Amino acid sequence: MNTPVLTVEDLRVRIAGREIVHGVSLTVRREQVLGIVGESGSGKSMTVLAATGLLDAPGAVTTGSSVLAGEADSVQLVGAAPRTLRGVHGGRIGFVFQDPGTSLNPLLTLERQITESLEAHRHPTRREARARALHLLEAVGLPNAEDRLQSYPHQLSGGQRQRVMIAIALACDPELLVADEPTTSLDVTTQAQIVDLVGGLQRDFGTAVVWISHDLGVIGQVADDVTVLHDGEVVEQATVLDVFDHPQQPYTRRLLDARPLIGSDGPPPVPDDAAVLLEVTDLAVRFPVSTPRGTSTVHAVEDLSFRIRRGSTLGLVGESGSGKSTVAAALTGLVRPHAGHVELDGVDVLAVKSRAERSLRRRIGLVLQDPFASLNPRMPIAASVGEPLVVHGLAKGKAGRRARIAELLDLVGLPSAFATRYPHELSGGQRQRVSIARALALEPDLMILDESTASLDVSVQAQVLELLADLQHRLGLTFLFIGHDLAVIQQVSHDVLVMRAGRSVEYRPAADLFAEPREEYTRALLAAVPPTRPRV
Repeated sequence: MNTPVLTVEDLRVRIAGREIVHGVSLTVRREQVLGIVGESGSGKSMTVLAATGLLDAPGAVTTGSSVLAGEADSVQLVGAAPRTLRGVHGGRIGFVFQDPGTSLNPLLTLERQITESLEAHRHPTRREARARALHLLEAVGLPNAEDRLQSYPHQLSGGQRQRVMIAIALACDPELLVADEPTTSLDVTTQAQIVDLVGGLQRDFGTAVVWISHDLGVIGQVADDVTVLHDGEVVEQATVLDVFDHPQQPYTRRLLDARPLIGSDGPPPVPDDAAVLLEVTDLAVRFPVSTPRGTSTVHAVEDLSFRIRRGSTLGLVGESGSGKSTVAAALTGLVRPHAGHVELDGVDVLAVKSRAERSLRRRIGLVLQDPFASLNPRMPIAASVGEPLVVHGLAKGKAGRRARIAELLDLVGLPSAFATRYPHELSGGQRQRVSIARALALEPDLMILDESTASLDVSVQAQVLELLADLQHRLGLTFLFIGHDLAVIQQVSHDVLVMRAGRSVEYRPAADLFAEPREEYTRALLAAVPPTRPRV
């Protein structure tokens, strides 16, 4: 248990003459999970990539020491030859990255992707490699593992793809597993399953784990020891219980305070006589899907009904694949519902055609999960925010547009100088503020926020939630807040609708639902939320 697997001393990384990582030292031991936590830009991933010899940034210079010491010979990873690193990566060190959708090859079957590293490091026969791939898929809990061997990544859910990534990382029984934000984009139940899975595999295989995350709630579930990084420096190192119970540094306390927790106060109440702004009745959305046996129909949403009062927030929650984003797509006209009625201020949105439909849909704004993907990287911020103004004729002339863009940026807490910047020059939280400003350009009555804070650091998420609450108070906005984090849902919602497999499971006022959930599925979602304090 006390045998060091990775020992890092005075690690420094310089890029273009600027030091990014400043003298980091840490140790990971056999059967231990080391949590590395900090905000975006704190140097978490940079430190681990440099320590494992995987950093490939142009002009990067790494100094210091990083020794991998296991059952095989010890290897100095800093400055190691490419041939040495090829023997280590995938063989002695396995990697699980944040987005399995970009990490997996869309053109290769799951079997081929798992057996690649086996063939590179172990040289098994084809039958042995296939048997090992099947064993790994079963070990990570992928249903119908044998049938899935010939599947492709796009045929799996996000949680299933992450399980495949873990299987690939464990293919050669590595001494060290690096998990870089492996649960950030997953819903709470899938996140809990991945946490349990890695914990079980660690106990079974005796692997040392480095778990990188911005979420101290997740770190509290998985880690034995914690290293807190800020601006490339170690600000605190302690056991996980000491970090939670006796944080020594203000930065650590700030990360702890920024976590959304179950039991937090909800938003101010809306008047009981508030008018209904949006009423959805018996909504159904179905998609034809081609299969080897012919065409089948996926019932993405079925018989869904709800209403949102003006000035209130409806929290829409459920696991991945529950139909949440399909509801948003149906309300904004991105998909055409198969059946149902959608009334905005008493007008059936689905029945209105052509110009009148465009005018009506302008009253519904949409903010998506990933602001970097939803903003055009070739357009400056002014053009992105101003585009709705041009399309809908909401500002007169260039001078009017410039003034309105400056007003919108000020509304979301950004200086007018940001108008000339491009998305890559902004942080994640700043890009999300730009997305909110673009949605506000439509002067909407209803704003749909589809996982709009899911990919943000907890501290940045807290700032964006505070911004949304302020906008709702000042502008009288109505929100449909789609999310999988029940702590955030409780913080922002007046009413909550829980969905599963396209249908409503529970629909009640937020205070009642969180105080006494009626349905087993709702209780399971609540039970999957990371605890306030690590369980001993």
